[in-house]
Amino acid sequence: MPTVVLMDASLSMTRPVSLEQCSEELQRKNLAVAGLTMLFEHMANNYRLEFTSLVAFSSLWELLVPFTRDYNTLQEALNNLEDYDKTCLESALHGVSNVVQQEWGHACPTQVVLVTDGSLGIGKGSLRHSLQTLKGRPEDKKFPLPFPFPAKLFVMCIANAEELQMTDTMHNLEQLLQLNGGDGQIFTMEGQLCLKSVQSMFGRLIDEVYSPFHAALYFPAVLRCGNLASDVQVFPRPEPVFLDEEIDPMPRHILTDLEIVGFIEIGDISSPPVMSRHLVLPIAVNKEVDDVGPGTTEEPEEETSANQQAGKVPNFCVLLHGSLKVEGMVALVQLGPEWYGMLYSQADSKKKSNLMMSLFEPGPEPLPWLGKVSQLGPISDAAENPYGEDDSKSPFPLQPKIKRSYAQNVTVWIKASGLQTDVQKILRNARKLPEKTQTFYKELNRLRKAALAFGFWELLKGVAELLERECTLLPDTAHPDAAFQLSHAAKQLKLASTGDSQYAAFDQNINPMHTDFSGGGAGM
Repeated sequence: MPTVVLMDASLSMTRPVSLEQCSEELQRKNLAVAGLTMLFEHMANNYRLEFTSLVAFSSLWELLVPFTRDYNTLQEALNNLEDYDKTCLESALHGVSNVVQQEWGHACPTQVVLVTDGSLGIGKGSLRHSLQTLKGRPEDKKFPLPFPFPAKLFVMCIANAEELQMTDTMHNLEQLLQLNGGDGQIFTMEGQLCLKSVQSMFGRLIDEVYSPFHAALYFPAVLRCGNLASDVQVFPRPEPVFLDEEIDPMPRHILTDLEIVGFIEIGDISSPPVMSRHLVLPIAVNKEVDDVGPGTTEEPEEETSANQQAGKVPNFCVLLHGSLKVEGMVALVQLGPEWYGMLYSQADSKKKSNLMMSLFEPGPEPLPWLGKVSQLGPISDAAENPYGEDDSKSPFPLQPKIKRSYAQNVTVWIKASGLQTDVQKILRNARKLPEKTQTFYKELNRLRKAALAFGFWELLKGVAELLERECTLLPDTAHPDAAFQLSHAAKQLKLASTGDSQYAAFDQNINPMHTDFSGGGAGM
């Protein structure tokens, strides 16, 4: 997932570190740069395909480097960072929100790394003032947290815990994490402020956040398809999943053996809803990693021959990627018990593409139009080719056995005008009885069902009173059957308005009253 580095460039970051704590004259800004340099080097070596952005802030914020994979550009901008004025964290968080939404939209999970010395600012614009004025703000001045996209916030304090606890800084930073849904962590320096301490702090961040899900190193995990297999790396590390419908939810992790269960055309799977997207890279073929994305650094000469040898070794992951790209298909992969995902080729540019893995929601039927994944099978098992001899048709989407509610003629009143129109339609037909008897009862039953579904008893009683009024206003020349039908309909609506199950059954309709004038016997 992309990372935004939010660097504090206020004057407080220029405070010198005590010579008692450090052997050379350094500012807190120098320590922050050293820590970020360590992070950038780690990502350049292990996360070459991840996008990172650099934003600096004081009273205003500035996008120094937009999302890029070129860590040399990020390092250069970091080294040339200037000093500005006071700290205003709220405006900086607004800036991060704008930068991410413009590039990735609202759905992409993002990691925000805030690097600061713990000075929260003074007066209006400070974090203390922002947290004290959270309530009662107008909509256009809302606090930027929680972010409008999935995000984890990691605060890197160029200060030790004792220094932060002397003020309310730690409490305010904890409030900041809570506003973001609790996703994230606060890191502080241990012991004296020096290069060793800051490197240790950023090392903890790397261990907890930027450790790759590496199938070969951490536990035996391979991508399998029949007799073919390949060790892979998955970036970023898949997060455990909790199912809301479970009474006592337990975290579900993807298996270390990723088994391909079949292949399907891209057109049949379309653009399915997914929980997350990940890069899948072969471990042995380092050359492929370098060729996939821009902004990668050149490898040392001593590694070149090893990579050339690795590039000559057959690798199933490379074969799979090329096949999916050429054939225009995706591979369905089993992640765990009744949990599936898909592997596909995604173009990064005109010449470069990546093998991607998207994770579906856990369950036997993650994509309703495909049916249960366990019931899918090869074309050869079918009595006839479901795609036709010339691939002119498709067996998908499957038609649901039960007709969905959104496919039926359902009455919905969003505005008062819609309800008024339905009531007026009933009254217009009532004035044309008995010629419009069938239409009158059809519209009446439609309104009755909607009112019962919504528990809108007052509507039934109100329409009944309107029908009684129409009955008293009938002219002397009106057909006798009209009065009988209106009285009958009004009576049935009043009975239904009581909520009595005998008269308020949803599936029950009000039928026209049979009279001597309508050609039948008297009665209901």
